[in-house]
Amino acid sequence: MKHKVNHIHFVGIGGAGMSGIAEVLLNLGYLVTGSDIASNAATRRLVSLGADVKLGHASANIEGADCIVTSTAVRGDNPEVIAARAGRIPVVPRALMLAELMRLKQGIAIAGTHGKTTTTSLVSSVLAKGGLDPTFVIGGRLNSAGVNARLGSGHYIVVEADESDASFLNLSPMIAVITNIDADHMETYGHDFARLKQAFVEFTQRLPFYGAAVLCIDDANVREIMPFVSKPVLTYGMSPQAQFRAVDVRADGARMRFTLLRENSETRPPLEVLLNAPGEHNVRNALAAIAVADELGVEDEAILAALAEFHGVGRRFQHYGEVPARDGGSFTLIDDYGHHPTEMEATLAAARGAYPGRRLVLVFQPHRYTRTRDLFEDFARVLSTTDALLLAEVYAAGEAPIVAADGRSLARAVRVAGRVEPVFVEDIAELPAAILDLARDGDVVLAMGAGSIGGVPALVREAAGATEVGDVR
Repeated sequence: MKHKVNHIHFVGIGGAGMSGIAEVLLNLGYLVTGSDIASNAATRRLVSLGADVKLGHASANIEGADCIVTSTAVRGDNPEVIAARAGRIPVVPRALMLAELMRLKQGIAIAGTHGKTTTTSLVSSVLAKGGLDPTFVIGGRLNSAGVNARLGSGHYIVVEADESDASFLNLSPMIAVITNIDADHMETYGHDFARLKQAFVEFTQRLPFYGAAVLCIDDANVREIMPFVSKPVLTYGMSPQAQFRAVDVRADGARMRFTLLRENSETRPPLEVLLNAPGEHNVRNALAAIAVADELGVEDEAILAALAEFHGVGRRFQHYGEVPARDGGSFTLIDDYGHHPTEMEATLAAARGAYPGRRLVLVFQPHRYTRTRDLFEDFARVLSTTDALLLAEVYAAGEAPIVAADGRSLARAVRVAGRVEPVFVEDIAELPAAILDLARDGDVVLAMGAGSIGGVPALVREAAGATEVGDVR
């Protein structure tokens, strides 16, 4: 073909969603270049694999590119986007490039407001243990593989399906998982929850007639759309109606144990499952992976082994080990990406189950002023359930400040509720010192948020003089 694409340039190549696609394309033999405003672990890995990554955005960066890939974080006035359009170089949204990748394999797409990254990781791990060697593109680092993407030799590709910008409607998977449906990114849907639910229905309509929708029946909003799903359905959850059901669910330290019941239980005996991840929400994520694996014929022994050996995902209840406290003892430090009240509530419950009887210190950086405004009361309620609270200023993510939707206002609302006395830290750079001032022997300190707080746990360890990092996972 005369206009064959060989050189693909990524604008914002260091992002979680972009870097994974770039890595798979590198492994497929494409010439990959990219740019980002700063170096990070993802850009350094891509450079080590042969990508040419520039720091900063400039029109010269796209020289020779056959197309450029952008995410929703890249604005139209980016000089590389302007140069591409002026030169009639195709500008391809990230979701469309992901859709093109999925055409090479049989796709398994994981959608839902919460739990996508962990569920995608669990599905990938179970299929790999079952010998299917899947390709995967994940929005976080799969700890067991050390990467967020890999080109496998098998027939399947496992990806996250992003509803935040409705781009999941570009995908045409063979299996579609919906973990839950909640109010988030509502600006995409005109602040109309019915439109959001309809988008998930349309997502299932992208399935072929021989495909399957794997749905969490425990979620009320997923149950509401089920009558409108016209393709074969597999259900999972803790509900008696679930085809893949968890019963006798219990915490075992930072792990979960449960009994798996499956449809046609008279011919399929119960399975005793050990999941190396905390919380009932992760039990549901594991059930989704079990349903997918069962549909693809993975043996029970492989499923059980993969769940027991699961090493988690970066920034999803990620342990930073024991850190010296200033009172002479030590505290447990955990990092988590959760930034929506529903996610936070589930993670706090998981922490309580994993560490019963210990003081729970939450360190939270809200993400986006619009989300803080729209879910203000829910945030205040969830933040009030912890034992001690450090609250940072909102991570703007490019948004302009909104009156009464900032960190100080949130701290005031928590204080008025009267259950916990929040400590507001305006400058994120001061957060490590504030954590060390507050934490005491035996505490569990949970840092949460989708913004710059992700770098704080490592700084806390450094400031405390913690040198043993073998237990960080």
